[in-house]
Formats: sequence, structure tokens, C-alpha cells
Amino acid sequence: MQHSAYRRRLVPVLALGVVAGLAPGLVAGSASAASADPSGDTAAPTAARAAADADRLAPYTRQKLTWKRCAADRPAKYQCATLKVPLDYRKPEGKRIDVAISRVRTSVPGKRRGVLTFNPGGPGGAGLDLSLMFANGLPKNVREQYDMIGFDPRGVGESTPLECGLTDAEQVYPRPTRTAAEFAANNKWAKTVADKCREKYGKALPHISTRNTARDMDVMRAALGEKKLNYFGVSYGTALGAVYMQLFPQRADRFVLDSAVDPARMWRGMFQVWAPEVERAFKRWTKWTAARDATYHLGDSPAKVARTFRKLVARADVDPIVIGGQKLDGAEVRDITRAEFFTVRSGAKVVADLKKAAEGRQVRELPRAQEQSMDNMTSSQLAVVCSDASWPRDPETYRRDAIRDGARYPLYGDFASTITPCAYWDKGAEPATQVNNKVKSLVVQNEWDSQTPLVTGKAMHRALKGSRMVTVAGGEGHGVVFGDARNSCAEKATMGYLVTGKLPAKDLTCKAAPGGQRRAESAEPAPAPFGLR
Repeated sequence: MQHSAYRRRLVPVLALGVVAGLAPGLVAGSASAASADPSGDTAAPTAARAAADADRLAPYTRQKLTWKRCAADRPAKYQCATLKVPLDYRKPEGKRIDVAISRVRTSVPGKRRGVLTFNPGGPGGAGLDLSLMFANGLPKNVREQYDMIGFDPRGVGESTPLECGLTDAEQVYPRPTRTAAEFAANNKWAKTVADKCREKYGKALPHISTRNTARDMDVMRAALGEKKLNYFGVSYGTALGAVYMQLFPQRADRFVLDSAVDPARMWRGMFQVWAPEVERAFKRWTKWTAARDATYHLGDSPAKVARTFRKLVARADVDPIVIGGQKLDGAEVRDITRAEFFTVRSGAKVVADLKKAAEGRQVRELPRAQEQSMDNMTSSQLAVVCSDASWPRDPETYRRDAIRDGARYPLYGDFASTITPCAYWDKGAEPATQVNNKVKSLVVQNEWDSQTPLVTGKAMHRALKGSRMVTVAGGEGHGVVFGDARNSCAEKATMGYLVTGKLPAKDLTCKAAPGGQRRAESAEPAPAPFGLR
């Protein structure tokens, strides 16, 4: 089937929007919570072993960073440096790669606690600019305690970037699997992409993992002269933060995980969870939309609204719906509406426009996927999700699962379970990390998050036994603290933790404002999208 510009790119599937002027804002190898050596070794080291490991990593942890202005058209306070890290931490004397880092010094003498670093999501999301964005946007009492640190994870942006040479068509994902022909095409695509990346990067790919990025963060901490690290991670960034806490529990200070993944589902399970969760969101959406039939004209009962949508999908399969010169078949209609159903008002607007277009009426264009090549983001994301976890190697597993889940979850089951390039990817250099520790942290979660559903946030909270969880009941959208809709209750809890280090006495439930208070309606800078898919 022809993939239109509305089809989603692969990258990044789990990233939050970065706020314009205000940023939001696996894993290879098991490690016990007792393991705190820079290499992230799998066993609690003896004193002699720890000393030997420290010596091997000393050229990295003790390196002198050379700071310079990041760009002539950026503020002088925004400084950049290049951190050298080993490609393979098991062989630190081997190949080295670069990690681009940045800083903005905002701390005040006498109030300084250390550094605060960030990850915006992805995998594949660049974070170099986040130091400047947070320095311009975080509350004063937070900025006074921390110098802001940004970085591009290994393989991303300016950090020895991966680019497999993928065409725009090869970057399209997810892909429907309803017929034998579709599966055959998807299987061919998956193998082609994996072969391209392997041919270009070979033995380097298994080392582009969340575990090694967490190790890079600890080398960065040491090179900055800090005893501990403070961190704010969003979406995929919660996985990165959790792995850091697992590897370096004694070095994790104040950690905020906003919109959390389930560490036990990484990564195929995180895609598959979208199928049952969108069915739940769809049921809620039909009820909400039916109560507003006078506005959206999609049906005056949940059953009628659901029937309207199903008819649109069936109609598009026979006669594609044309919007903005693009033809959308039924699979594309299902794909572009999946996330919209979690934000009921947006979902109603999109489906109403699809209905009008199907009737031949002029409508606004739907939000488009980014059309320019994003080879680096796609390639680096694939490297992480394929290296982090074990994926089925038999294509028949994916075909069978896609058929089963397509019947069980008709809105999205076939998309969520179909084959990916990971089926043909070389295995990661190390086994999967098991996240299970008592490090203190704060997990923040919207009830209706399309990318990291509430069920995955709760799973992260259970895995991090020292954590507290802030849930926004009725909260919509991906990303809480710097998402589209403000929630002063969640913001107060999060910023209070960063300032005082005190977690809520118990898990906290905040209530979303009716209709959601949009940032554009407040004095805050308006959010700009950053790869919500």
C-alpha cells in the first residue's frame, strides 16, 4: 500500500513535546542495586575489583572538559563540550566515541546542590539544547540549586551519530498487517532496514543501548566533578533514568520520571500495550463525543459514535479519504487517530474532519508527520530498542501475533504486534537489565497518556520501590509537568521535590482541570511538538 505523508515515522515513539523556550521536558546487562562501579558491572565488586575498574575508566572519568560557546547565535552562557566515552565499557581501552554535552550555570553560591540533567524521550531524541531551555524556564528556586546540563545520547545528534542511509519510505512505522501481502511486504522491509544498518555500522550497533547511555551519564557526572547526579527524564527518558538508578544507586540523587514506561515491557511490549489501551480510550471517547453530538455530529450515543468511526475506516479501505491532497486508507485512519482518542476533544475534531472529507466537504488539514528525512533519529532509535531487549527471531511469530491481536484489538492490534527490523537485528552486547531497586524518585503520570499509558507508569512505580507516584486523574496528553495541559498540583509536587528533596508522604492524586488548562491560555510559553510518535 502507498504510505502517505500522514503515516507516522518510526522516530521517536516515546518522546514528549519540548516546550518552546521551556524544555519539558534498554538496556543491556543485569546489574544489582549493589553495583555502583562506573562500568556498571553485573556483580557487586570487591574492593580490588572496584579499584581495577576505576583505573580502567580513569581516562574517561578524569578527563578535562574543554568548554566553549555552543554557537555564535546562542547566548554566551550556553557552553558545549565533547565527552569521550568507550564504545564498549567491557573493553574501555578500545574504540572511543563522542558524547556532546552542554551546560548553563544557574546555581547560586551557598544554594548550589549540583547539576540537573535531562532526557526528552525517544529513543532518538536529542537533548543538547535542554540545558538552555530549562535555564530559561524552570522556577527560580530550582535554578538556584542546579547548573543545567544537556546532552545528546550516544548515536544521536552530535554524539557520534548513526545514520543507516534509510529512505523516507523505510522510516515509516508502524505498519498494518491484515493480509498475507502486507505481512510479506513488512517482512521484506524489516530485513532491508536491518541489513542496511548492519552493513554500515556492523559491530558497533549492539553497544548503542540504554545501559551504555546510562554509563555515559555517569562518566559525565564524574568528569563534571559531581558526587551525585540529579535527573529529569520524560517518556523513554524514564527508562534511561531507571537504568541509571539500577546501575549506580549510590550516585542517583533527585530523579524525576515523567510519563513512565514499564521496564518489564521493553521494548516490544511497550508497543503492544497501545492496542488494549486504545480500546479503553476509544470507549471513553465515544461516550464523551456522544454527549456533544450537537457540536461534532458523530452520533448521539456511544454505539452510534463507534459505528460512525468504523464506517469511516471501512469506507477508506474501499475509497480512500482525501485531505490536503493526501489519500488515507482505513489503516492510515486507524493509525492517525490512535493517539487522538486519549485526548477526547482532539479526537472528536479529527474524526469529524475525516467524516466531512469523506462526504466531499472542505476541511482543515490533519496534523502531519514530519516529512523530512530523520535518518539519525530512526537509526539511533532502532539501535536502542533492538539492542536493549530480546526480540522474536521467527517472522511467523509476528504474523501470528498480528492476526491474533488484530482480531482481539481491532483499532490497533495488528499495528502493535507486527514485525520490526529488530527481528533481523544483531543481539545486544549484554542481556536485559532488570529494574528493581529502592532508590528514591518521583514518578509523574497522566491518567490518559497515549504513549506511556497509566498501566506502564504504575509498573515503573512498582519496580522502583523507593518511589512516590503523582497521578493526574483525568489528565490527558503525553507528559505531565511540561505537557500541553497545566496541572499546578503536579507541578508543585515535582518542583518541591527538586528544591527540598522531600517526596510526598504517600502517593498523590491530582485532578485535571475541566477541559484541561492549556498553556497557550496561561502566561507560560506555548509547547512545540517534538515527535510525539
